[in-house]
Amino acid sequence: MTGSRKSRAGGPARLQMAPNTFRIAGGVERGARFTFSFEDREIEAYPGETVAGALLAAGILAFRLSEKEGEPRGYFCGMGICFECRVMIDDQSNQKACATFAEPGMKVRMPRLLAR
Repeated sequence: MTGSRKSRAGGPARLQMAPNTFRIAGGVERGARFTFSFEDREIEAYPGETVAGALLAAGILAFRLSEKEGEPRGYFCGMGICFECRVMIDDQSNQKACATFAEPGMKVRMPRLLAR
């Protein structure tokens, strides 16, 4: 048995990575592209993608800083259990980026650390 995958058309699937991104460029059907912002940077996303998925595709690995040491934190479990991917979405804190679908125009920010 070979490891070859088949596309919907019956031929071998041809997935190509887009330059300068972690997003698959071809061989995938998507809806219309839209944007949202992360720390005032425009991020491209597609319907059905999570905030974490879109951020990762844009090359963003750190979604917040840890409360104690200020170390970068980001995608870890991918299923909403660990809380490492918490972000602020439209001024609502502690939203899980891995469990929240991206929406056009949403404003996503790193949570703000409280002064000690």
